[in-house]
Amino acid sequence: MSTVFARFGNELYTGKRSYDFVGRKKIWMLIAGALVVLSILVPVLKGGFNLGIDFRGGSEFTVSKVKSTDQRLGEDAVRQVVQGAAPRVANIAGDTMRIQTDKLSDQQTLQLKEGLAKAYGVGPDQVTSTFVGPTWGADVSQQALIGLIVFVVLAAVLMALYFRTWKMSLAAIAGMAVTQIITAGVFAISDFEVTPSAIIGFLTVLSYSLYDIVVVFDKIRENTADLATSTRRTFADEVNLAVNQTLVRSINTSMVAVLPVAAILFIGAGLLGAGTLRDLSLALFVGIIVGTLATLFVAAPLYAWLREGEASLKAQAEKVRLRRDRAEAVGA
Repeated sequence: MSTVFARFGNELYTGKRSYDFVGRKKIWMLIAGALVVLSILVPVLKGGFNLGIDFRGGSEFTVSKVKSTDQRLGEDAVRQVVQGAAPRVANIAGDTMRIQTDKLSDQQTLQLKEGLAKAYGVGPDQVTSTFVGPTWGADVSQQALIGLIVFVVLAAVLMALYFRTWKMSLAAIAGMAVTQIITAGVFAISDFEVTPSAIIGFLTVLSYSLYDIVVVFDKIRENTADLATSTRRTFADEVNLAVNQTLVRSINTSMVAVLPVAAILFIGAGLLGAGTLRDLSLALFVGIIVGTLATLFVAAPLYAWLREGEASLKAQAEKVRLRRDRAEAVGA
């Protein structure tokens, strides 16, 4: 198996085998655009994201060593204290339940603690309560937004200086934007809670996406360094070759990164009940996969499209066409 994969990678690197990422850029752009629009429309139509208590504020109760993980027990206990309430009850560990409600008075908090202890068959000391104000979540959101803006601005400036072209920087930012929007859309569709951990996951995905894009773009720069004197390939051909040459690396990197995250998401959170990891692991899982695809199908093809109209590249492409025509004439 390793020999086959090594041969596959060698054929991609030499150009013997090639996948047309750049030539079909219009198809990829349409697909990416449709996914972005869908990711924006879903939370709008649903009335927003499923925000965690850190952002909306409220009271939270944790019940440890429960004899049953039935969510209805917690819901019924809350409604006995607050008529018409819509609590959020979740099993966050093997024998630990979390119950979230709107802000309760001190008397309601004491009543609910007693009700939860009775409902889950535990002592009063196994029920803890906390209150989270919405201002804390607002502060987290503000800091995350500032961090996002600073990261994007610095990444755009540094990439423009490193690659010596703003078009490569713009294509990279577009790829990262697609990654973030689609990842957020998955959160809206799946109704996962958006928590501070999820925000950390989003920011981490930005770093991974940038790393993946820089590796591919660096290969593009290497392949196009002597393009002005070359008649072997056009600029679009060289960009496509660079994407193919780094394809195996992109697959390997994403697999190495996504496998432990998948273990946390599906085994840790799904089977073992480590619910506190679900939001972070989902952001990383989706973001890593989408980030890899965005580099291949959005960032690199977009960069080729942004530069294909340049006069020097048009002239070079014409030289390539003439050389190929002469080669075909001689072969005929």
